[in-house]
This record gives sequence, structure tokens and C-alpha cells, in this order.
Amino acid sequence: MDSEIEKDRRFATTLARGLSVLRAFRPSDDGLGNAEISDRTGLPKSTVSRLTFTLQALGYLTHARRHDRYRPGPALLALGNMASASLSFVDLSGPLMQRLADETGTLSLMLVRDLGRMLIVKTWRPRNVASLWLEVGHRLPLHGSSSGHCMLAALSEDGFAAAVRDADGDRGLTPAQAVADRSAAHNQIVTQGFVITDPDSYFAANIHAVAVPFLARELGEPVIFTCGAMPEALPVARMQDEVGPKLLGTVRDLERMMGQGGSAGMRNL
Repeated sequence: MDSEIEKDRRFATTLARGLSVLRAFRPSDDGLGNAEISDRTGLPKSTVSRLTFTLQALGYLTHARRHDRYRPGPALLALGNMASASLSFVDLSGPLMQRLADETGTLSLMLVRDLGRMLIVKTWRPRNVASLWLEVGHRLPLHGSSSGHCMLAALSEDGFAAAVRDADGDRGLTPAQAVADRSAAHNQIVTQGFVITDPDSYFAANIHAVAVPFLARELGEPVIFTCGAMPEALPVARMQDEVGPKLLGTVRDLERMMGQGGSAGMRNL
């Protein structure tokens, strides 16, 4: 988080801390105790105890299964569904991305920036094909992922600077490295419309992925659509010749359905 923003008198520190507690949860967690939340957020245990009590009272956390551990609560589910319903492109993209997943046999994803990482908010799995283990709520690094490099290229100058600050060196993302990632991804978007990060520098050796940016009118930042699979199912040549162009065509179809001419994801490049 930008320290200058935190110094602004309008900045609500308690609210920010409460949201950091909610961000601490991961899809693989079997609940979290206050001590684990404290470790992940860097907040004192006494502060975490007050925040989790309040968030539970409001329904954003629950003790439903094990009383010593917290889990995301029903209010979070309702909030997420309300946000999804208010963004028209989310529902429109569903059938398009499911068709793409089935045609290519890849896991298709929608990701947004969550501070200094990429957050998976939607997944579409190919029918009758084993796919990657990535789930909604999983976070990917900005550096070393096709989705992250694509986001760096599609962000405005201010958004790019904020993302680099928020990443705080995650996986070696220095300002100079961020500029290099942004430049390389920008060139790929200009020349071919999609981004493929060099598998040798990818954050995980068992994933290959290709990404395309999309900027919906309802949002101030790009959304990234991605197709991924294990390397043996998605070699670079297949990403380049088949899956990348199909993903680009799918995003273009979505843009036309939204009444957005050209490449929405290119407006800030």
C-alpha cells in the first residue's frame, strides 16, 4: 500500500486493516486462527482479535464448523455475488469462456489486480478434460506470469506505479524488472494481441499460459483473460498458433457484445 495514501487524513486505517484480514484467506485454507491471520497480515494479535470478532458479528467471517478457526462468511458471498451481478461483462463472458475452455482443453480464467498480485475471480474448466488446480481466490505474481505481465502492460502509468509499489519486490519485481516486463508484454500485445511469458521465467514450472487484456467500462483497471494448461498439453507453439488467437478472438467477441470498438485493453498502452 502506498505510504502517501496511508498518510492522507481521509484514509480509514481500521477499515484497511479489516480488509487485510479478509485478504489473508486462501482457497486451500481449512480456516484460520487469529495467530495465523496475525502472521499473514503483520497486525498485532490483539488487533486481529478485535477485527475478527467484528467481522464475524457482521457476517463476513464465520465459526460455523470449528470454533477456534475463522472462515469467510455469508456476507462475503452475498457481497461477491452482488459485485458480479453489477458488472455486465462478467455474465456475458461466461458462455464465451466456457466454449473456449472446451474447444482448447485449457483452464480459462478471469483475473483482476489485487494490490501487488493477480487474483483469480472466475474459472471455466474444460468438460471431460483434466485441468490445472488453480481456483477462484488463488493469487498469481505480477512477475513471472502471463497474466501479471499482461496487466503491467495494460495499466495506466499511475496504475503501473501503484502495482509495482504494492508488489514490494514480490518474486524479484524491482522497478527495473517491472519496466522490462511491461515493455515486453506491450510489444506482444501490439504485434499479436496476446501475451506469453517465457516459460523459463514462469513462476511455476508446471504451467504454460497466454493472456489478453480487457477494459470494461464499469471498471477503472483492466481485467485479464487467460488460458492455461500443463506444458505437455500447451506447448509454446500451440499457444502462439492456436490458443492465443482463439483467446484474442473471444475477448474481441466480448468487446463487440459490450459495444466497445477495437481493443479495450489497449486504451492505456
